Amino acid sequence: MEERMVRIFPFAAVRPDPLFAAGIASVPYDVVTAEEARASIGENPQSFLRVSRADAELPDLRPDDPQVYERARSRFQEMLAGGLMQKDRSPGFYLYRVIQDGAKFHGLCCCLDVRDYEEGHIRKHELTRYDKEADRTRHIETVNAHTGPVVLLYKDRDEIGAVIRSLDRSGTPISEVCVAPGVVHQVFRVEDQETVLKLSTLFAGVERVYIADGHHRAKSAANVAARRQAAGTAGAETGRFMGVIFPAGEVKIHGYSRLVTDLGPYSSDEFIGELQRIFSIRPHGPIDPEAFQIVPEDHGSGRRVFHMYLEAAWYECSFPPPASGDLIASLDVSVLQSKVLSGLLGISDPRGDPRLQYLGGARPLSDLEALVDGGKFRAAFAMQPVHVDTVTGIADAGGIMPPKSTWFEPKLLSGLLVHTLD
Repeated sequence: MEERMVRIFPFAAVRPDPLFAAGIASVPYDVVTAEEARASIGENPQSFLRVSRADAELPDLRPDDPQVYERARSRFQEMLAGGLMQKDRSPGFYLYRVIQDGAKFHGLCCCLDVRDYEEGHIRKHELTRYDKEADRTRHIETVNAHTGPVVLLYKDRDEIGAVIRSLDRSGTPISEVCVAPGVVHQVFRVEDQETVLKLSTLFAGVERVYIADGHHRAKSAANVAARRQAAGTAGAETGRFMGVIFPAGEVKIHGYSRLVTDLGPYSSDEFIGELQRIFSIRPHGPIDPEAFQIVPEDHGSGRRVFHMYLEAAWYECSFPPPASGDLIASLDVSVLQSKVLSGLLGISDPRGDPRLQYLGGARPLSDLEALVDGGKFRAAFAMQPVHVDTVTGIADAGGIMPPKSTWFEPKLLSGLLVHTLD
């Protein structure tokens, strides 16, 4: 196998006309339901959700109906033809800067090589869910574009971080979107060839980068590249996908909640009784419904903790750290999966079992309560975040974390930068 480090490439992005950026920019496709996307489109007809979540506009069809993907393609073409979006005339890099809660995050938007993904220079820490992988593969294939970036991490070395951070002093952003008070997303174009070459050279000395968010997008990009290469229709851009690379020490991680539709053969009391055989369980006091996670009452004790919402009440479930030195087996989500979801409820396939669903960690706890109280789910499990060094350590060892183990921030907007495959 050819020896090489990480390769990054400039590209000519499709991006909004600056006048329309605020209206086009949308949340990522996978953080909203079809109903939420439909409501957002109703409020803002320019939203890029019309491309990334075309199923929201066709509620009478299955989400995987071919007409859904064709609608996504036509909406994208309409935005180009109508002047809402335009393609840069020459390749470049892009600085993606997020200002959030007083912190600044600096990411380099570029293209990466599918072969680096397949050969392990781009490391993953999760497997994909079958349905979501199939969906994004068909979406990329039909729209002929990567409509949302893969978020990646690098271990900062040499002067990479300093060079990237310096780019926000290079001029006026080509896009600027205020998402909420104190939360601003900005994009700067980097076309100076000396800077492009310098960044490419610096990353050529990086042995690997890590996928933080976008495992389905990366795998789907690889699927499309393989199909087109096999068919003899692949161009240079087909073997590349769009990513935004952040220093590992700069991102934030939240837990990723689990919801189950039923308790199998157990009543609520019986289920709690079974849990008490495995964990120490006690009712939890009042929580902040707008918080993203619950601070453990056993904080500082060294015990591991997750929280369960059942029958309108929160419970704290704690247990000692597993004695095994296996990083993956000792994760809270692994313990929950093996002892509870699989061991008690028979949910043995966390990638595909419809009885199990996930909710991102940057959603308020009140959302979990509403989903259970409304009857859609029977119970919810709110998880504590893992440390970024745990994630990169598992990836370095070639390990795979359970699906939806991490929720990384910042979450980048869709529609500000698009990579076309031609």
